[in-house]
Amino acid sequence: MIIKSLELADFRNYEQLKIDFSSGTNILYGDNAQGKTNILEAIFVSATTKSHKGSKDKEIIRFGKDEAHVRTILEKDNAEYRVDMHLRKNKSKGIALDGQKIKRASDLIGRLNVVFFSPEDLSIIKNGPSERRRFMDMELCQLDQIYLNSLSKYNKLVVERNKVLKDLFEHPENSVLLDVQDKQLCEYGSIIIKTREKFIKDLNEIIRPIHEKLTGGKEILSVYYEPNVAVGELESKLREARRKDTYLKQTTVGPHKDDFSFIIQKKNDDGTLKEEIDIRKFGSQGQQRTASLSLKLSEIEIVKREKKENPVLLLDDVLSELDSNRQNYLLNTIGDIQTIITCTGLDEFVNNRFEIDKLFRVTEGTVVSDN
Repeated sequence: MIIKSLELADFRNYEQLKIDFSSGTNILYGDNAQGKTNILEAIFVSATTKSHKGSKDKEIIRFGKDEAHVRTILEKDNAEYRVDMHLRKNKSKGIALDGQKIKRASDLIGRLNVVFFSPEDLSIIKNGPSERRRFMDMELCQLDQIYLNSLSKYNKLVVERNKVLKDLFEHPENSVLLDVQDKQLCEYGSIIIKTREKFIKDLNEIIRPIHEKLTGGKEILSVYYEPNVAVGELESKLREARRKDTYLKQTTVGPHKDDFSFIIQKKNDDGTLKEEIDIRKFGSQGQQRTASLSLKLSEIEIVKREKKENPVLLLDDVLSELDSNRQNYLLNTIGDIQTIITCTGLDEFVNNRFEIDKLFRVTEGTVVSDN
């Protein structure tokens, strides 16, 4: 799967834009705040229906306008596909695939698999559980339609249940709704927990050798799933927490409270392993950043394994954040993957290390091809 072209109308700082990409390495360069990241954001929206920044549709639309349009032309197995996205300030977005309207945004996810890597991703280890869950959910939603649907329904149920809890004092008769909601939460929550368990198991097979190479064989990295509640205990734990939830007016039990940990063991000179360290709490910044890079590189391999195709790799000014060893490993990993990279300048690193297939200069919402 590759992206052949992208067209924007009133998206962020772009009034009109059409850009044709190479199937290899594409470089978008220019000063900060010129619109480079906005192009990657548009691609991410085309793949996932959402902004990687968590922005709402109305925030993406160009200032002073009421709607924006994104058109992405994809190619897979020598066939072309067109994804049209119509963003509106006061209405839900419109999505069409090859001119046919898609009723649910979830039906688009998985058509185009992207791996987005930004400097913020290097902090995923040390940041809060919500960001680690978001990483896992974004990956699984692209790979597994059942997970996507279950997560969407589960999240809606949590919102609805919290509303019932908040109104329970004035409407105690609504307590019967909690019994119905808890049954549904168990149904969809169980799917989420089981899928996450398998994902972490598969992730470990991929991330360990990647991390060993990044650390010169000096560290072993293991990822552990930390479910808020075991799948077989979800119903009973929800029932036990009913009084607490009523007092706090929120749902305190379930996979929306999950986390996963990153445990490192350093190797002694004789090959034996030192004591385990939870690098979320006790790891150095270097260890946390290396583990984060291992995580994002593993994401590429997981897509290859599960979808039997390469994802599109989006690198948003991340190269400047990595030392030469990590840069080299990342570059070697790219291989034949279509890659779209943003950077502020074409320094010696870019010119010497990359085989650039297409080069674009971005200036104040205009994009000019340099080759």
